[in-house]
Amino acid sequence: MIPTGLLPDMSASLGVSEAQIGLLVSVFAFTVVVSSPPLTVLTRRWPRHGMIVGVLVVLAVANALTALAPDYSWVVVARVFGGLGHGMFWSVVGAYAGHLVPHRQIGRAVAITLSGGTLAFVFGVPLGTFAGHLLGWRLAFGTLALLMLAGALLIAKLLPAVERDAEERDRDRSQPRARDRSVSVVLMICLIAAVTMIGHYAFYTFVVPFLTGPMGVPPGDVGALLFLFGIAGAGGLLLAGSVLGSRPQRGALLGLAVTGVAVVVLAAFASLPVLGIGAFVLWGLAFGSLPPLLQTRLLHTSSARFRDTASALYTSSFNIGIGGGALVGSLIFDTGGLGLLPVFYIGVLAVSVVLVVVMGRMSAALSRV
Repeated sequence: MIPTGLLPDMSASLGVSEAQIGLLVSVFAFTVVVSSPPLTVLTRRWPRHGMIVGVLVVLAVANALTALAPDYSWVVVARVFGGLGHGMFWSVVGAYAGHLVPHRQIGRAVAITLSGGTLAFVFGVPLGTFAGHLLGWRLAFGTLALLMLAGALLIAKLLPAVERDAEERDRDRSQPRARDRSVSVVLMICLIAAVTMIGHYAFYTFVVPFLTGPMGVPPGDVGALLFLFGIAGAGGLLLAGSVLGSRPQRGALLGLAVTGVAVVVLAAFASLPVLGIGAFVLWGLAFGSLPPLLQTRLLHTSSARFRDTASALYTSSFNIGIGGGALVGSLIFDTGGLGLLPVFYIGVLAVSVVLVVVMGRMSAALSRV
């Protein structure tokens, strides 16, 4: 997301339009969606510890290539390369965390792991933008490359290699992947993630005009309010790990319900500052719990031999939701106006609740087999 904050600088330096720089984010996300599942399948027998170290090196190289790129086409290639590494990282790291801890602690492990992504969402783009303006965009990407290399060295030194249980490895060799009974529930969880993200990003993509329009927030205060939303999301993630992680399905239903209530209040009372801002923060808190809860449910459900592939499918579903939500939101905004976006989001949340209930029944049926 760093190019988003450095549009003018990169545009002027590379001699292209700001819209073309903005497309770098889409190129990155599309690469993640397309590449994550097949790469995870191809590398499923590789050591997870080594994979994480290697992926961080790939990301470091991608950022270094961006910093040294002589023209726009090289930046596009570097972003594709970075997308390959990014998709693999999030496909592997969740499952790796699940292998490090006992089964009952998977929820907390996932929440801790995903907190890095949440912190990046809250602080990454502002810090990247600040560094880019202070040092220049090339040095900002170069610094990121060095940080990636440092992370790879720390993981190689400090974190252990993991092995799946011998019984699971034997089953992996003897049982065809198509017979894995957890696949259907995993696919349902991925569908829930994609649908929920579509609704969220359809509205959130245009939350700034909603804040400055119906809510009447001064433009100078929007950044602080978005920062507060991110902090609330971090609180939701902590809540998911410490309180709701042991019951991820019930936690997901609660998170969806509270998100729906928050969006209803936000849409109905946007012009009332206390209610509007309170609902906005509650939205961030409730929604922040959903990604870790869904991934925790995914790791609880998927068999050990299918866990890495399941994480890759989840990563792709998440990115499909982000890109699809922005596209759907644009269409709704252009044809029906800003006021229809929260209505659409509420409808999507209702669909997600139904899907979670269906997923629970599928899981119950699976456990009886």
